Amino acid sequence: MLNSLGLPGRPQDTRVVVAMSGGVDSSVVAALLADQGYEVIGVTLQLYDHGAMVSKAKSCCAGVDIHDARSAAEKIGIPHYVLDYESRFKEQVMDRFADSYMAGETPIPCVSCNQTVKFKDLLQTAKDLGADVLATGHYVRSETTGNKRGLYRPVDQDRDQSYFLFATTQEQLDFIRFPLGAMSKPEVREMAAHYGLSVANKPDSQDICFVPNGDYAEVIKKLRPNAAAPGDIVHMDGQVLGRHEGIIHYTIGQRRGLGVATGEPLYVVRLDPDLKRVIVGSREALATRSVVLREVNWIGDLPLDENDTLEIFAKVRSTRPPAPARLTCKDGTVTVELTSGERGVAPGQACVFFDNDGANARVLGGGWIARTERDGTWAVDQVQSHDTPAARTAPASA
Repeated sequence: MLNSLGLPGRPQDTRVVVAMSGGVDSSVVAALLADQGYEVIGVTLQLYDHGAMVSKAKSCCAGVDIHDARSAAEKIGIPHYVLDYESRFKEQVMDRFADSYMAGETPIPCVSCNQTVKFKDLLQTAKDLGADVLATGHYVRSETTGNKRGLYRPVDQDRDQSYFLFATTQEQLDFIRFPLGAMSKPEVREMAAHYGLSVANKPDSQDICFVPNGDYAEVIKKLRPNAAAPGDIVHMDGQVLGRHEGIIHYTIGQRRGLGVATGEPLYVVRLDPDLKRVIVGSREALATRSVVLREVNWIGDLPLDENDTLEIFAKVRSTRPPAPARLTCKDGTVTVELTSGERGVAPGQACVFFDNDGANARVLGGGWIARTERDGTWAVDQVQSHDTPAARTAPASA
């Protein structure tokens, strides 16, 4: 007979390592599993030198969160360990984040953190501790399908974190459990109060942990002092409209804070790191029809073979529902055609595959967007540098 974690044996004979971030979700996971009789060990990762960020309640893994995780473990009555992963986190997440921005991309560091530090390094630590599974507080579901586990959207669609877990490999998925997948956030908070946890009403993390004030550019400049190289702001028609202080201050689809003024609304349609240009144009120029992916992770039942063409549902933004798409694998390249198109899609973001667009959709995998193909891409690609005195007199505003 299988226990509630889908493993043979009694809960008391099953060792579970819980990744405790100090928030209400992971604390409830630890309390719930301990209450069910499992042998629970809490592990918290120190990911960066928190310093002045100790008081930032909306950033995860800061000093206050380590304290909260330790307090929750004491209340639950389980052993708790804090592991120093700072160097690994800087190398695998922060440095990659900075390099991606400098390359004109819009990275998602939380996916990189799950992909490397949490579901690779921490998972190995859990195995070293003799754990049978690693449990986290993510809002996703995993269920047994045949002889392996599948990844599904959670019951609470408002908390759906499946987009951020697309890079979870099949081997990792078979070892990880997500006990909150069938619960809503209000239910989790009620359970935290039931167990007497001090974090029951703690606000959710809203910021990237190493960017607690939302100023990405400042963090990037600290990591890469040469990151903020100035350059031209160029219209798609080739006219130089003004100057910028570094492409790291811009993202695809951005409208506000461009520093130029014309008779039409302008959006960032492309970032050119080689020529240090920010290329702007109309909203229509942002329409993306297909994306080419790199580092694709596939966790569907059938293997993704060469020359496959599959009808799927795809998400290129975490806040959007899955939409109809067509996935093609040809000559080693995976391309996803977005049936209805999407605006403002940028390299460095993720494209995640689902088998349907419903509440019970299964995650089939995903990949990082290497490049986009848009309406009007030909015009963007043919922009030439008109670096003339006349061009530089274009009107500009702060």
